Amino acid sequence: MSNNDFREVDDDGKEVVTGDVVETDTSEVEPKDNTNEENKDKGDGYENLCFICHRTESQAGPMINIGSGVHICNECMQRTFDSMNNFNNTTENTGGAFDFSKMPNIGMINLADFGMSNSQKIKKKKSKTKTKAEGEENKEGEDEGPVIDIKNILPPHEIKARLDEYVVGQEHAKKVMSVAVYNHYKRVAKDQDDDIEIEKSNMLMIGPTGSGKTYLVKTLARLLDVPLAITDATSLTEAGYIGDDIESVVSKLLSAADNDVEKAECGIIFIDEIDKLAKKKNANQRDVSGESVQQGMLKLLEGAEVEVPVGASSKNAMVPMTTIDTKNILFICGGAFPDLDKIVAERLNKSSAMGFTGELRDKYDKDKDILMKTTTEDLKTFGMIPEFLGRLPILFATQALDEDMLVRILKEPKNAILKQYQKLLALDEVDLRFTDGALRAIAKKAMERDLGARALRAIIEEFMLDIMYEIPKDDNIGAVEITEEYINGNGGPSITMRGSAAIEDKSK
Repeated sequence: MSNNDFREVDDDGKEVVTGDVVETDTSEVEPKDNTNEENKDKGDGYENLCFICHRTESQAGPMINIGSGVHICNECMQRTFDSMNNFNNTTENTGGAFDFSKMPNIGMINLADFGMSNSQKIKKKKSKTKTKAEGEENKEGEDEGPVIDIKNILPPHEIKARLDEYVVGQEHAKKVMSVAVYNHYKRVAKDQDDDIEIEKSNMLMIGPTGSGKTYLVKTLARLLDVPLAITDATSLTEAGYIGDDIESVVSKLLSAADNDVEKAECGIIFIDEIDKLAKKKNANQRDVSGESVQQGMLKLLEGAEVEVPVGASSKNAMVPMTTIDTKNILFICGGAFPDLDKIVAERLNKSSAMGFTGELRDKYDKDKDILMKTTTEDLKTFGMIPEFLGRLPILFATQALDEDMLVRILKEPKNAILKQYQKLLALDEVDLRFTDGALRAIAKKAMERDLGARALRAIIEEFMLDIMYEIPKDDNIGAVEITEEYINGNGGPSITMRGSAAIEDKSK
């Protein structure tokens, strides 16, 4: 007791000791809550997943960060400690011998070796029922309002007008896609408590190669600012076989949405080369990449809750899983369907070729737009199962490109091929021009290759190689004009020097 202490007696006669008050710094002894350190970035709207049980923080409670982005819930950590205690007791009872059946789950594993990253965080789901007080108190980083606002949905004519800026022709295809997408997102944004339930408007798009099927979908997703996942049906196989599982297409959409489940559930999935899933003619072997994949995709197209991996393309024990509902995901399937034109022509030529009302057998042989007359019966004959076609109610085809459309594709779109090369040479302060005859000659060569719009880039790349190689050598070149003679191999480009008249370059 210090000298400053003095004695006092209370009313009951008990001695009370008083003295100087000693202030202590409680900050040093205050317990540190390690479980919330990893949650300091909760403002971004993401929550961590347990590395062992794959539950989220909202399901399992606060997580413990053990380093390298790996989080474990309290229950799994307690079970691990219990397993380690049982392991130690077992070794003591057996005289130090190891009983591997009692080995703990992660006691002998260095979790840092797995390189777990923040990509395995999952976006928080907003609660379906919110009180008014909760709605007023919006924390920083939380999403406000629905993912899709019906007031911000572009009407069909505006969607088509935007598509016209990038895609030449295909008027029917753009009109069908504009209406289907508009109705789909009205369905997503409508009140879910309504008695009338609107079905999905999945689309099946057929057309020759190079007609712009994939480009239409890419442009549409960019205009709508929604997540887009493009996958190839040739890599899909039945569950249990080597290849991508059917759920991998949804996993790609989740990755495109930055692991935001709610945003992914309103996205677009484009499955290309869907014609490769047709039933095989040989029925003696199991069709693991054809009809079986069509049957497995039925639940995705119609709408179902599927388990998909987070931050990975395949399911395994080390990857957390999450559930995605596909009822609001728009599926667009596309394919070239080779030899489908022969099936359509055969159906159209069923009428007799004799008599006054007869038709010639070769009437549809040179019809380039014969795929526009395709029906579901033709697709069944091709090898698509009826259940699969029934879940793709919107069927349309793209037009085959002719010479005039190829010329327009070269120069009209916002990111036309000619504009791309003109931009490249403008960086070297050189003006690039193409004559109308040169454009027509390029279109003719593209028609001969029968590759659609993809042939245009390959042809221009061949003729621009020497020009792109020689121009940086001479700073005096001011303009280059590509002529029809140069495309046909009868001459060279017209080169204009700075401050001088144009000269004809005969060298190639």
